[in-house]
Order: sequence, then C-alpha cells, then structure tokens
Amino acid sequence: MTTPALPRTGAFLYPWDVDGDPAAPALLAGLGVRQVTLAAAYHSTRALSPRHPARRVVTAGHAAVLYPPDPARWTGRRLAPYPAGDWAPGDAWGRAAEALDGTGLAVHSWVVLAHNSRLGAEHPDTSVVNAHGDRYPWAPCIAHPEVRALLVDLAAEAAVRPGASGTELESCGWYGYAHLHAHDKTGGVPLDDRAQLLLSLCFCPHCRRGYAGEGADPDALAAAVRAALAPVWAGTGPAGELGARAAPLLAWRARTARGLQEAAVAAVRAAAPPGFRILLHADPDPYRCGADAGTDPAHVLGLADGVVARPGRLAAFAAHRPPGATLAANLSVVGGMGGAPGRLAADARRALAEGATELRLYHAGLASDGDLAAVRAALAELGRPGRAGRNPKETP
Repeated sequence: MTTPALPRTGAFLYPWDVDGDPAAPALLAGLGVRQVTLAAAYHSTRALSPRHPARRVVTAGHAAVLYPPDPARWTGRRLAPYPAGDWAPGDAWGRAAEALDGTGLAVHSWVVLAHNSRLGAEHPDTSVVNAHGDRYPWAPCIAHPEVRALLVDLAAEAAVRPGASGTELESCGWYGYAHLHAHDKTGGVPLDDRAQLLLSLCFCPHCRRGYAGEGADPDALAAAVRAALAPVWAGTGPAGELGARAAPLLAWRARTARGLQEAAVAAVRAAAPPGFRILLHADPDPYRCGADAGTDPAHVLGLADGVVARPGRLAAFAAHRPPGATLAANLSVVGGMGGAPGRLAADARRALAEGATELRLYHAGLASDGDLAAVRAALAELGRPGRAGRNPKETP
C-alpha cells in the first residue's frame, strides 16, 4: 500500500525576493511547494536576498505595508499603516504576486499586526508598558482602542490583496518583551518563560482600567509583578508566582486577545471573496506573547480556518481540530538561522504525526542555494510512494 501524496506545503517569502528577479518564480515552483506566503505587511528588518540580480541586503527601516494603502480608509486617522520605502516601493506585493501568477503556486498574504517599532516611537501612548514603567515601542498594546482599530482594518486591507487566495495573520494578539530590538543587549540575565510573561504584562492606562474592571488593584498588581521578578534581577532564583492575583490579570488579557482575533477575522471575512482561507500564527498557551499569539485552541479553530504553529505545539491544536481545519507546521529551513533543511523530511514526518495537515517552510527568500537544494530533495522524498506523506486527516 502506498502513502498519499505530499501534504500542501508553502514557503514564506518577501516581495523583494521576487520583484525584479525573473528567475525567482520558476525556482520557487521547482522546489515542490504548492503555495507562497508573501509578506504584505511586515515589521522592520534587515534581510539577505542571496539570489536577486540587483541586490544582496535589504534594509526595511520601519514596519510597513508592501502595497499602496487605501487613502479612503486611512486619511484623517491618527494611527495608520506606513508605506514602505525604497526596499518595497509602490505595489511591490502586487508585482511579486503577478510574477508568481502562472506558476501554479497559490499565494497567501502574510500580515504582521501587533509588531511595529515606528508606531511606538511616533505614538508612545500606544505601546505596552511593563510593571516597572518601561515602554516597549515595538509592541502596540492591543487594549488601546485606536491600536485595535488600526490592527483590525490593517488585517482586512493587507490580507485581501488581488491574487491572494488566503491569508496568514501573525502577531494577532499580545506582543511583549521578547523581541530582537536593534543591537539587542538583553542577554545578561537569563529569563525563563514565567519571567518573560511577567515582563510582558502591560500596565498602560487601558490595561490598568481593564484590571480594575476585573476587580484588581492595578497598582498592587504591578507591585506584585515587580516583587515576583526581584529574584531574577538579584540572581537568587527564578521568578515567583502571582498566586490569586494572576486570575483577573490573565482573564483581562485572554479576553482582550480573543476580542482582537474575533474582530480581525471578521473584518477579513467581510472583505474577502468566498473560499478565502484565514489562518492565524498561533500558540496553544492563551497567555503566550509574540509572533505566534496566545490562543485558546478550541476557540481559534472555531473562528479561523486554521493555524500555523511550531512543532511541539501542534498536538494541542490537533485535539480540538474540527473537520476541514488546517494545522500548518512552521518548519525552519534556513541553516544559517538555526534551521535544519537536511532534516526536513524527518521533521515533516514528526509534525504530521503530531497532527499537522500542511507544512510551511521558513523562509525561501532567506535560504541559501544549498538549503533550497536540501528542501527540494526532502519534498521529493516525502512525495514518493511509500514515504511518509500526507496526514490521513488532511483535506485537499
């Protein structure tokens, strides 16, 4: 008996990896992937583009949309998306999507939401504020009404681009401490998961009011967070627990994140044509901060068409997967960034055993030629009869 074919596999990509490179579409199609997840709204970055005929290093100086934002939607609003600079001029997303048209590859938009350093620099009141009073300009507070309105409208506009058959929403929830900020110098004190969460809890005016609405004293709560972190700063032990004080704090944060996720998905659905797929980069821990936003698995899988999640986190979603929902395993294939393209076939089989129905490869534009050769070989191996391929629960 033979094993079914390779599961639907997509690769992440930036528009500048394709725009201006006539060879890129055929190269991508030849990898064996069926989809490209193409960045439409993205944070600041410095990225290699190792095969582009005109450039090697792209410096995206601020979080931006990689297409022309609609003036009718944004004119007169204090918070609005920033157009890209010369790293992605005009409708870079549209040009890249058009270049990919005809290859047989589906295109999803890739939309980064609550991660925007320029927004925090220009509008400090929008940022997460920790219990010590420090602002995180890269982390917009999703409890701020203007921030939420910005993110919901950005989700709809950036997701539903001409040529996109679906979207993958990243950072659709709380962002916090963990972020490689420019020339990062934060490694002197090791922080475990609890310490990172404590240092990510927001005490801006909106969150303070939210905690008070849950029956908590926000000043006492901030003091408790600082006390719990004190052993970390002193080097005497791990962070302490908040005990009963944690309940109202976490309830407020979970409800706020769920509200953003519900509003963003609803906005995308209202703007999208029938059959448009909506996936969230997600973590099954509802209090997790970062690109893979914390979610309740049953809730998010009843809301969106599926999730993109890291290996080791998929089983928690698989336990709540309704028929037809997508569980896409996010697998790193850039050797120079800690990925393991040579182990892709084995990693893919493990992800499928954990419940994945699709694969996502990070990142075809950043990967070396050697990395891509390993990807091509692994996908060919997975697609051969008798090899571990598609999860039996996968839908076409």
